[in-house]
Parts: sequence; C-alpha cells; structure tokens
Amino acid sequence: MPGYHPQDIEKKWQAHWKEHNTFKADNASEKPKYYVLDMFPYPSGAGLHVGHPLGYIASDIVTRYKRLQGFNVLHPMGFDSFGLPAEQYAIQTGQHPEKTTRENIARYIEQLSSLGFSYDWSREVRTSDPSYYKWTQWIFLKLFNSWYNLDTDRAEPLKTLLDKFAEGGSRGLRAAGDEEERHDFTAGQWQMMSEKQRLLAVHPYRLAYQSDTYVNWCAGLGTVLSNDEVKDGLSERGGFPVERRLMPQWNLRITAYADRLLQGLDTIDWPEAVKEMQRNWIGKSIGAEVTFSVQGHESAQIKVYTTRVDTIYGATFLVLAPEHELVKELTTPEQQETIQEYIDATKRRSERDRMADTKTVSGAFTGSYGLNPFSGEPIQIWIADYVLAGYGTGAVMAVPSGDQRDYVFAKHFDLPIVQVVDQQQIEEQADPTKEGTYLHGLIEGKGYKEATQILIQELEQRGIGKGKTNFRIRDAIFGRQRYWGEPIPIYYKDGVAYGVAEADLPLVLPEIDEYKPTETGEPPLGRAKDWKYKGQYEYELSTMPGWAGSSWYYLRYMDPQNNERFVGQEAEQYWQNVDLYLGGAEHATGHLLYSRFWHLFLKDLGLVTAAEPFQKLINQGMILGRSNFVYRINGTNTFVTLGKKDQHETTALHVDVNIVNNDVLDTEAFKKWRPDYASAEFILEDDGRYVSGWEVEKMSKGKFNVVSPDVLVDQYGADALRLYEMFLGPLEQYKPWNTNGMSGVAGFLKKLWRLYHPQDGDFGVTDEAPKPAELKALHKAIRKVEEDIEKFSFNTTVSALMITVNELTALNTHNRAILEPLVVLVSPYAPHLAEELWQLLGHPAGSISTASYPEFKEEYLVEDTVNYPVAINGKVREQLQFPATATAAEIEAAVRATDILARFAEGKEAKKIIVVPGRMVNVVV
Repeated sequence: MPGYHPQDIEKKWQAHWKEHNTFKADNASEKPKYYVLDMFPYPSGAGLHVGHPLGYIASDIVTRYKRLQGFNVLHPMGFDSFGLPAEQYAIQTGQHPEKTTRENIARYIEQLSSLGFSYDWSREVRTSDPSYYKWTQWIFLKLFNSWYNLDTDRAEPLKTLLDKFAEGGSRGLRAAGDEEERHDFTAGQWQMMSEKQRLLAVHPYRLAYQSDTYVNWCAGLGTVLSNDEVKDGLSERGGFPVERRLMPQWNLRITAYADRLLQGLDTIDWPEAVKEMQRNWIGKSIGAEVTFSVQGHESAQIKVYTTRVDTIYGATFLVLAPEHELVKELTTPEQQETIQEYIDATKRRSERDRMADTKTVSGAFTGSYGLNPFSGEPIQIWIADYVLAGYGTGAVMAVPSGDQRDYVFAKHFDLPIVQVVDQQQIEEQADPTKEGTYLHGLIEGKGYKEATQILIQELEQRGIGKGKTNFRIRDAIFGRQRYWGEPIPIYYKDGVAYGVAEADLPLVLPEIDEYKPTETGEPPLGRAKDWKYKGQYEYELSTMPGWAGSSWYYLRYMDPQNNERFVGQEAEQYWQNVDLYLGGAEHATGHLLYSRFWHLFLKDLGLVTAAEPFQKLINQGMILGRSNFVYRINGTNTFVTLGKKDQHETTALHVDVNIVNNDVLDTEAFKKWRPDYASAEFILEDDGRYVSGWEVEKMSKGKFNVVSPDVLVDQYGADALRLYEMFLGPLEQYKPWNTNGMSGVAGFLKKLWRLYHPQDGDFGVTDEAPKPAELKALHKAIRKVEEDIEKFSFNTTVSALMITVNELTALNTHNRAILEPLVVLVSPYAPHLAEELWQLLGHPAGSISTASYPEFKEEYLVEDTVNYPVAINGKVREQLQFPATATAAEIEAAVRATDILARFAEGKEAKKIIVVPGRMVNVVV
C-alpha cells in the first residue's frame, strides 16, 4: 500500500461515520452512562479558527476514551443561533437573520465534521428553531405561573398561592420578592376583587414578572444591552453610546434561589476560581436594614442595608444612587442644576464602569439632611455614581472612619469623620477594625458582637430596622428590544399581562419589513402587521435574551425529537445531568449561573431529577495568535526586512499570517493581498528573503493572525491538527499558536503509519511473539494514556505516545500483539488513522469505537536488571548492573571483587559500603 495520505483516509471515515450513525447514543443501556458536552457555539459568518476547536478536541478525546472504557456516551452538538450579530447583519443587508444563520450553521457543521468529532448529529438542536424555542417559551410560562414559597423553600405553581389567598388573604404569607411591591388583603377582600385586580395583586409574586428597571439602553442599536455588551459607555458591537434608562422590563426572580445557588457550589466539581466568581456575584452578607428619616420631609424615609451596623454612630452622611426615587423630592431648588448635570453624566456610564472606577471621586449634594437614628445628628444627603439603584436599597450610610471609599469621599468634600472604636487609627486612612470597645451611645464600652446585638434589637423595638441577610445578586432582566430572539409568550388584555395558552405554543416570530425599531421607538416586533393573540390582544414586543435558549439546551439533547415534552421522563432520568462540561470561564456569572437557576426551578416542579445541571466543569484556555509584521519605510510603499529595519524610520503593519511561512514573507502573495500593496517594493535580507517580525496576541481578524483549520486540515490532516492542539500545552492555559509546529506532529503520524507499513510499503503486521522490551513500551503507554486522560492532561499523553512510537520503531516492532492495542490507545487522538489501521488489522469497518481499552499488566514493567551508580566518598565513579533480585550483601560482595577501589581509591580499603536497594552504592574509604 502507498504512503500515509491523511486527506483520503479522513474523508473516507467521516463519510462512514455519517452513513452508519456510528456515534448515535441510546437513551437506555445496561452500560453506565457518561454525558460529555461542549458549550455550543454561536455560528458567526467568519467560521471557526484554530482557537475554537481546542475544547471540542479535548471533549472528543474523553468521549472516545469513555466508549473504550465501556460507557454509553452522549456527545451532542448544536447551535446557539439567536442573537444580536445576525440581527445587525440583517439590518445592514436586508437579509432575514434566519437565512444567514442557516448558512453559517452549515459552514460550522462542515468544519466540525472535517475535524472528526464523534458527535451524535441526530440530536442537533438550534435555539432559533420553533420546535426548540416552543419549549423555551413553555419554561418561561412555568416561571410566569409560579411563585417562591419561603416556608417550603421552593417554587410552587401559582394555584397554591391562590388557594392561600382564598383561605386567609395575604397576611403572614412568606414569599420571595419585594414586599413593598405588594399590598395586604383579607380572604374576603380577595373574593371581592375583579379578575384584573386579582392579576395585579398576584403579579409581584410571580417568578417571571414585569417592573420598571434600570437598563443599558443603546439607541444606536435600538435595544437593551447586558453589562457584558457595554464597554466604556459604548456598545461593544458598533461602538454606540449607551445610557442608563428606567424602562418596563421582564425579569426573572433569580434572587429567590440565591442561597441555594451558593449551597450547590459545594456539591459540584468545578474550578475553584469559577465557584468563587459565582459566590462573589451572589454576594451573601449578614447585616441590618436601617431607616433614616429626612429633615423637612416627613413621608420620606431612606432605607439602607449595612453589614456593619456597629458603626452607625460614625455615619456622617448618606449617599443615594443618582437614579434613586427620592432624589427629585430631596433636591433643593439651589441644587437642582448641579444634581441634574450629575444625573445626566451618570446615564452615560455603564454599571460596570461605575463599579470598576475606584479612583475618581465625584458626587453632588442634594441640599437635604437626614437624621442619624441613634446619634440624632443631621447628616448631609449626597448622590454619587458609585452607588447603584439596583443593588440593595440604592442608598448607603457612609462611615468614613471605617470604609476607605467613604473616607476618600469625606476628605474630598470636607465631610465629618467620626471615630467609633477606641482602637481605630484614622489619621491617614479608614480603619475597619472590629477590635476594641465602642465610644458612643448605647454601645459605649461594648465589644463588636454585643454592640451589634444591642443595635439590631433597638432597631426592631423602635420599628426603624431589622436584622437581615442580603444578597448582591439582582433579578435577571429578561427582555431585549430585538427581533432575532424568542418571542415572549405574553399578551395584554385591559393593560394586564396574560400568558399564552401552552396549546398555542410555539409563538413564532412574525415576518417584518425591517429589523430595526419602529419610527415611534417600539421594538422591531412593533412592525408586525395583524400580529395579535386570538386576533384581538396585543403581544409583548420584546424578545428573550440570548441566554434563554442556552439555559436548558443540555436537557433537550437528551430527547430532542420529543414533541410532547421538553424532555421525556425516561430519557431525563437515565442521563440526569452532564458529567463533563467544557467551555470558557467568561460564562461564570452568565450562562453557568442562569442554567443552574433554571435547573433548580425545574427540579422544584418535579420536572428534572439531578440537583445540578453540570457535575464537572473544565475551562479550556485560549489559543493566542502569532501575528506577523512587515515594516514600511515612512512616506513610501517600500518594506524593509526585519534584519535591516533599524536602518530606517518604519511603521510596523500586521500582515496576513497565511502568506508567511517560518516568518518568511511571500512577497508576490503580499502584493496580491491588497490593492494598495500591488506596487510594493522590498529591501531584503542578504540571502534574498523578506523576514517578518512576530508577536503573540489574541487571535482576531483585525490582526490578520486568524488561522483557518480548513487550510491545516488540507495540508496536514485533521488528526495532525487534533494532536497538535493538545500538544501545545495544558488544556486550561493560554497558548501561543505557531503553524510551524504542525510538521513535527505530522511526522509523528507518518512514523506511526510505518510501524504497520514498513518503508511505506504493503501492510506488514506479523503474528510473531512480542519481545519483553516491546511489551514494556506498550504497557507503559497503556498506563500513561489512561492516567493522563483521567486527569485531562492531554499534552502529556501526546508526548508519551510519541516516545512509545520511537521506542517501537527502534525495536523494529511489527507484531500484532503490540500494534493492535497501540491503535486503540491512539484512537481518541487520531481517530481517522486509527480506524484505517483497525480495519487493516482485520476488524469490521468503523468498529474501533466498540473496542475495549487495553488492560494494563504491571508484570511487563518489572525490570530483570538494575543499573547501580557506584560512588566513592560521594563521587560517582562507575556503573554496575545487577539482577533485580540481588540482595545488599550480594551487591557489596560483587563491588569488593571489582578493581574499582584499585582504580579510583589508590588501593585504599573500604571502611564501609552502603547499598541503597534499587538506587545506588556508596563506598566510604
């Protein structure tokens, strides 16, 4: 047979796998289950670059290995296909987002298939498919029709709430949410309410509810943006100005699950850094809520939450968020212009910018004064953008002696700083110490714990506060003013929100003439003609955010063709949850948190079995691009090579890495690359080459350092690309890409091929008995590959396989007893080559996935002889070989019988001979 030609082999096996559904998983099996999942991609028009498949290759290796271990493996793939990029492209081109999304998905499938991933494509899902988002809408309706009962600590259908209202009214009812949004009523009053009044009374209890919420409004894009989509006050996409605006929005009450989301982190095998990010985002704190009255405003009360109520005697001013509802009322006429200017400036800053900016000191005095509830002292009321309306109460009591930010603020605006504890040192900065005794009022002379208890008890007795556990996390804004997203299944009758009947799902996106907001500022869905529920009721015009469909997709993979249920009960009970999830750490407080929230909710309703959606999580690192640069002499179209650039004044320009080979520029290709370079001239190295510069950066189109996997697959083969991406380094780390390294891995695969095809000739595997050295090399590899895959240490496995092939090549190994199990070891990494060799070894075509992982046998690693370094007075002088069974006495006698002492100790006698079994001999003279 001729030499190794990966392109032919790989196309053959990819076609075979597709035709025979080789990787189709069963929803019932006597085998143990193992569910491996990648965070599914958003299909952009640019397709994949070599950085994207890193996690996919790792998960595929584990998948194939687990099949060899005897597991029934589920390894699906789909597409997160709703989103802003497709909508923006639709606005620019007039093409329907569905068309461009479908084309992009086809491109992704082509690329993913070319890399030999063992996906069960029969389970593919697309979040923009109505058959999928029907169930996303269904889950939303479940949230809309549920409340959170604090007595049972779980979500329940609204019917249980309505029964309580009918029996005893609302008094004494403990439900998650904002108590101030609700009003009390008796059972009799409930019976007298109209339908509309009842719905309005119930709305503040729902887990999916509508309220006026501060959002990031981007007029240029005509939509609300998440904090992740805003950078320095501008939209990440398009660079349009973003401002904070109060708008009616749909929200999901994730805050009800804050404590359970925290507790669940202790039960899952995730990177500690990700768990800590979620803990910080949830932000549990134990403290007190305190009410401050306002001079001259009897009805105005400012509630603050503090974790240090013990410092309340040091509260010397109050700070409100610029958006706080009382700002307008409390601003005096003299301060109106200053306050309004400050509010306008704040609107142009995102919450993230405001939180991150710890250096700038800014604020504005409202002109009003609050009263410290314990000292009775009047204290100024300010606004400042470091206080956020959506966090806590939107107000803080400032204690500059104990908080550094308050300290800097007080110094900047010349506000009082009052010491509260005798051991505080506040001459140069705030001191948050809890040591010592307190100096004022009710807690004078007390320690921290006693002072805290006294103050909380006093707050509760006077009705001006209470002890409270608080969370930083806020309810999740669920609406987007976009077209390309799931329609929210809500309609309005008499101004009240109703859920669409489940039987009427999916609520399909209507056709519209343009994909931008209407002239009157409504979302794009406002353009839909005659789009009404039952022909008469107006639909909600917002769509769901991008994370809606991705919060439960792992469940749909379990049973994607089920038309009667979002996932069949038997399928869900069999697969339960994801055993291994691979994806980016950037999703820690977005997708990963929302998925856990949705899963807990579905579990509360008895719809899923497992406590958590993803049992083990691995974050793959990023593959960085290796950029290349050319050096243009300023004011000319002449480019000077790296070695001579210091002789001229130049500007470094990125150049397409695909026309650079080993940092040598293809000058003719460069002239064809862009029209303005067609007349380029070059000053070359003395050997006639143009050598470019290089730098490691993030891989992106703008830096021209994107390497397409298609090019490398065509040149080296998919197996080589898979091996090389794993060989680059530990999976979790950032790694620079260098195409030059591909040739080494390709050479390894050719060397592997030659073990089975000596000199690239005919298939030459024999049935001769294996030699001990061959068995030793094989079984070292069996143990190493197994240990490394179990530890997800893929780079070291590739190294071990390379060493094994080198050893077997040196031993001139061609026998089946060694080379057949070797194919199985290689198959998770280089599946196409492995399938080809497996068939040539006489097995049915495409059957290596059902092979068994080779059994490791320790006996083959036992050494017959041991090399002993022999040292004289600590300095190694000789190497001697002894049987592995030799005793210390036998080794000592043998050393004395040699001429080592005569040669290296000038004939002196040995005072002592120390034998370290299996290690060395030391002779003392």
